[in-house]
Parts: sequence; structure tokens; C-alpha cells
Amino acid sequence: MIARDIVNIVDAKPLLISNMGHMDKDYEHAFASDLMSDVLALIQNNQDTTVLVTGLCNSQVLRTAEMMDIEMVLFVRGKELDASHLMLAQDLNINLFSTKYTMYEACGLLYKNGMGAIQ
Repeated sequence: MIARDIVNIVDAKPLLISNMGHMDKDYEHAFASDLMSDVLALIQNNQDTTVLVTGLCNSQVLRTAEMMDIEMVLFVRGKELDASHLMLAQDLNINLFSTKYTMYEACGLLYKNGMGAIQ
């Protein structure tokens, strides 16, 4: 699913577009968690085609995304990051979005529209 489609499906607003090229990228999977240890332990393959869906808003999310080569993070429940985190995401080349939906709703919408889950 193209990043632009993901944004439209969950009615997400951009917090930071650090790489416009990633907006036309095809993402195959979504992984939802507020536990970054789960992200590190459970995502084994296809990190660069995975969207991280989380309600956790701190530098740990960005550092985890960096380690896992995740280029797109979707924050749920309307969460936003402060300026220092946005600057870090810019440096790490990570696109950030926020949706008003809960994690359950956002994942349901993505799944309903063909987004796969990490196996």
C-alpha cells in the first residue's frame, strides 16, 4: 500500500515529511505496539516496508525505527511530538503522521484496505 494511501485511509495529518520519496513507497506491513522491545524482537524481515503504529511519543520510538530501518511512523489518538523529536526524526529521515483513530481502529482500517500484518 502506497504511503499516500495509508495517510488517506486513516485520515492522518503529517507531523514531519522528511523524505518526499517515501510518500510514493509501497509499504507491505503494519506493526502496532507501544512496547519498543516488541518491535525489536518481533520484526525480523521487511523492516523497510513496515509502518510502525504506536501511541508512544518519545525518542525511543524514533531510535527503534532507526535501528529497524522503519521509515514511516503513525501515531494514534492524535498524538504529536515536540520540536526536539521532530528534529531528530528529520535527521533520521523518518516520516511521521498522526491520526485521531485509536490503535485498534487505525489497524482495522489498514487491514480492511489490504495492509498485511507482520508474520
